[in-house]
Amino acid sequence: MAMKSLLSQVAAAISGLWLASSFVPGVVIRIYSDSSFFGFALNAQWQILLILGILLGLLNFFVKPILNAISLPLRIITLGLFSIVISMGMIWALDLMFAELYVPWLYPLLWTTLVIWGLSIIFDFFLKNKNED
Repeated sequence: MAMKSLLSQVAAAISGLWLASSFVPGVVIRIYSDSSFFGFALNAQWQILLILGILLGLLNFFVKPILNAISLPLRIITLGLFSIVISMGMIWALDLMFAELYVPWLYPLLWTTLVIWGLSIIFDFFLKNKNED
C-alpha cells in the first residue's frame, strides 16, 4: 500500500509539473547545456521533468507528513488551509535546489500546487478503487 502511495505521489508530481509548465504562466522548465544530476547528463525536457517529479514525489511522501505533524495546530486553526502552504513550500524548495525549474513567487506557485494536489487526489482515487476490486 505504501509503494502505491509513493508511486501515486511521483506520478502526480511528474504530470503536475508538466501541466504547470505547459499551462501556468511563468512556470518554466529550462534546459541548460551543463544540466546534470549525479553525473548523468540531462539534455531533454522530459528527463528534467522525470528527475524533478521523482524528487518532488519523494519530498511529498517522506518530508510532508513530518511537516504536517509539526504544523498540526496551524492546520487546525486554519481548517486545513495551511497544508497548501506546506505544499507550496515543497515546490519552492525544489525550485531553490534546481536551476532548471523556475516558479515565480505567489500565483504561479499556488496554481502549480493546486494542479499537483488535484492530480494527487485523482491518482489516489483510482488506486484506491483498484485495490478494492
